[in-house]
Amino acid sequence: MQTKITDKVVEKVVEISGFQISGLQVRTRNADEADNATGKIGPLWGQFFARNLPETLPAKTGDGKIYGVYSNYESDANGWFNVTAGVAVMAASAELANVSIAAGRYMVFNCEGEMPAAIIKGWGEVWSYFSGQSEYQRSYLTDFEEYQGPAQAAIYIGIK
Repeated sequence: MQTKITDKVVEKVVEISGFQISGLQVRTRNADEADNATGKIGPLWGQFFARNLPETLPAKTGDGKIYGVYSNYESDANGWFNVTAGVAVMAASAELANVSIAAGRYMVFNCEGEMPAAIIKGWGEVWSYFSGQSEYQRSYLTDFEEYQGPAQAAIYIGIK
């Protein structure tokens, strides 16, 4: 199934097998991320790249993809949640945070353009889509961003 949401963001539903991500993690909420003074996600990505984790973690597939994982939701988009910047690995890391992507159905929102602006716009599309009446409901188990290149990413939203 494929439905057009905007000129650049297209949603489709896919089935994902679970997989493991290792990286750096923070706990935050959207209200804090709206202010640069209290936001933690930007500094998390800064540390991730400063430590060169994409090159030092043993990647599962060697495809070089980087993931941003949203997990351990307190409630919904307004509550606290964990964000992990990492890569897919064969086994959990003893030195870093680990999170498992839940197996299941995910709605995919494609993002193209300069990062992080394109991914921020993509999240705006996600919130807009789920704020109205929609065919799907979010599961709030795990959601993730998959970075496919310097100007291309996809946001995967877990659905019931």
